Parts: sequence; structure tokens; C-alpha cells
Amino acid sequence: MHATIDETTLAGVLPGSWVVAATNFPMWLTGERLQPRFSYDVISEHPLVLSDDVSYLTVDGEEKHIVGRDTWDRDEFRWRGKGLLGLAGSRWSVSGASADGTIAVLRFSKSLATPAGLDVVVREGAQVPELRATVARATEQFGLSPEDFGSLSWLVGAHTR
Repeated sequence: MHATIDETTLAGVLPGSWVVAATNFPMWLTGERLQPRFSYDVISEHPLVLSDDVSYLTVDGEEKHIVGRDTWDRDEFRWRGKGLLGLAGSRWSVSGASADGTIAVLRFSKSLATPAGLDVVVREGAQVPELRATVARATEQFGLSPEDFGSLSWLVGAHTR
């Protein structure tokens, strides 16, 4: 597995919007939530705290948002929801990223409400030809085992919204 990425590097890489290009996370595979996108902004750098807005389209075309806050804790983020999701929480990490900061792999731990899962995300607006092949050739860089890579479903039209 790829070494843990430190909080200083993450503060430089994560801010901005990302589209989910591949996943094994059931939330994105049911067909009920389409074109998932993550947006991060830095609230503070030490400790690293991010605002987190996960958006997606419903089958009816309505945009929905899951808003929270991510706090760096040793080698992972602790997510806490806002509003009605204030009691919800989860843990996640970045298991690897491309050198140019256009591709990252997010690894989510099992929580009370969700199973463990992986998302391959691409910076919104980045053009990554042959994304699947690019990730396949660099699984170690992205912190993916062969089983992890094999479990991914590649989303069609992930870059459009």
C-alpha cells in the first residue's frame, strides 16, 4: 500500500471539486444517485479541517447535497455531518493521488450507516484520457490492491453535469 499522505500535502491537493469516476460504494451504484461530486475547502491548516459538500443528481434531475466537515486525525479524516446529519459520522482517507493532483483515491471506513468503500475521483474539468488504464498501471501509487481495483465500477458520464 501507498504511504499515508500527510496533512500539508492534502491541504494543497484536496481543495476544489472532484467527480467520482469509479467506485465500489453502494450509494453510487444503485442508480438512484447520479454524477456524484465532492467539493472541499480548507477551513484551517493545523489541524487540517475541510468543509465538505457531496452533491449528486436524483433520477428526476434534482441536485442534492450532503454537507459536512472533515477533521484530520493522525492519518485519516473524521467526517461529521451538518444540520440533520449532525449526529452522523464516518472516517476516510486518501490512499493515493497522481503527481499532478488530478486523480485521487478515497477510502471510506465502515460506519454505522455505510459499508467500507472506495472512490476514484478526478478533479473537475481535468481531462484524463484512458483513466482506467492510468489507474491500473499505478495501483500501488493509488494505494489499491488488485482486489480493490477489481471491485471498482467505472461510472459512465462521470465528467458531465
